[in-house]
Amino acid sequence: MNVDDLLRDALREQAAEQPPAGPGFADWVLAVRRRRRTRRLVTVVAATVAVIAVAVGVPLLDSGKGDVRPANVVDREKVSGHPSQSPPHELIAAGKSALAAYYVPATVKLSATETASERTYWLLDPKTNTYVKAPKWSVVAVAPGMKTAAVLERPLPASRIGLLDLATGEVKRWIPVSHRVGGLSFSADGRKLVATTYTANPDAQFHPLDPNVGELEHPSSRTGFYVLDVASGKGPWSGVAVDGQRVDGLETSINNRQDFALTSDGKYIWAGLPSDGVNKLFYDFTGAEVPAPEDGNKYLYWFIGAGLSPSGKLVAGDFAGENWHTSSYVIDSRTGAKTEIHGQELLAWADDRTLIAWDVGKGANESEFHQRLVLVTVGSDKEVPLSGFRKGTDVSAGRWQPVFAER
Repeated sequence: MNVDDLLRDALREQAAEQPPAGPGFADWVLAVRRRRRTRRLVTVVAATVAVIAVAVGVPLLDSGKGDVRPANVVDREKVSGHPSQSPPHELIAAGKSALAAYYVPATVKLSATETASERTYWLLDPKTNTYVKAPKWSVVAVAPGMKTAAVLERPLPASRIGLLDLATGEVKRWIPVSHRVGGLSFSADGRKLVATTYTANPDAQFHPLDPNVGELEHPSSRTGFYVLDVASGKGPWSGVAVDGQRVDGLETSINNRQDFALTSDGKYIWAGLPSDGVNKLFYDFTGAEVPAPEDGNKYLYWFIGAGLSPSGKLVAGDFAGENWHTSSYVIDSRTGAKTEIHGQELLAWADDRTLIAWDVGKGANESEFHQRLVLVTVGSDKEVPLSGFRKGTDVSAGRWQPVFAER
C-alpha cells in the first residue's frame, strides 16, 4: 500500500470519527494506520453522506430565497467568517451553504466492555445567528432552508423522529417508527427524509475484558431504511442485509454506523462501503441493489461531505496532495477528469466553483491536526479563513465537527 492509499484510508477514518467524514500529514497518516490497522471504520451521520440541497416547497421548510446572481460568484455579503472563533459562536456561511450546526463527540462508558461515542450539538439560532447548545438530541439533520431539523432523542436507536422548528427550538411533530432509527438525511429538495434503522446503538464499541487478549469490535446492527414524506410523516421501510454476497459475487461488510441517503436526483438510495475500489452501493426504494447510475453520483465518496456541485457538473473528491501539501480533487461529473484544489477535506459547495473545506495552518502552524474552515476556489491559490483552528489530535476530546446545510 503506497502513501496515497494511506492518505485516502486515513481520510475515511477521520470522516468516520466526526463524516459524512468521512483527515508532516503523511506522517500522521502512517501513525494512524499503524495504531488502527486492526480497527474497522466508523462513518459519520449524514455526514458522511451529507446532502447539500436546493430550496424546498414544504411550508415548514420554505427557504424564502430569491437570489438569482451568477452561480460562479460568491457575493461578499453572503460570506460570514469568524477566524478567531473555534468552535464558532456566530454564523459561518458562504454562498449557498451555512454551518447549520456543529457537534462535539465524547466517549461514554456504558459497561465494563462497552463504550459509545455520544454527540453534543450546538444549533444555529436564526434570530440571533449564534450557535446554541442543544444537549437533548443524539442525532441532528438540518433541512435545506435551515428552518427545520430532524432530530433523534437519546439513547440510540430511537423509536421516533422529531421535526424541530429551529426558530423556536420546539418539536412541531413526532414521527413514530416501528424499526428504531440511528441516522437521518434529508433529500436534496427537503421533501423526503431517509432514516437508517438499527437494532443497537450504531456508535457503540465493544472492548475485550483483557485488553491484551482480543480486539476492539464494531459490530453493525443496521437493518434497512425508511423513505419518509416530510409533510405527512408517512413512508415505507425496506430491509437491507448487513453482510453477505453482492450481486457481483463480492463479499461485503459494513461499519457499525453506515447510514443511507438519497442521491441528489432523488432516484436512488446509497450508502458507503469501507472497502477500496467499491466505495459505495446503490439501491432502489425496495432495498434491492442496483448498478451505479451513469452520472455524477458514481463518483461520490461517502466520506467526503460536499458531494455534487449545485449544477451537478462537479463532484467533490478525496485527498490529492500532489501540487500542495494538503489538497483535494474535484471531479468532472461527466468525464471523471480530476482537478486539484486547495483544501484538506471538501465539506460543502458555496457555488459551482467554490467550496468550504478543512485546511491546515501554514508555516509554523502546519500541523495535520491544526485545521480551520476555509473558502477555496477551483483555479485559485487563495484561501479565505472562516473559522479558528481546531485544537488537539484526531482522537482528542472536544474537537467540534461541522454540519452544513443550504440556506
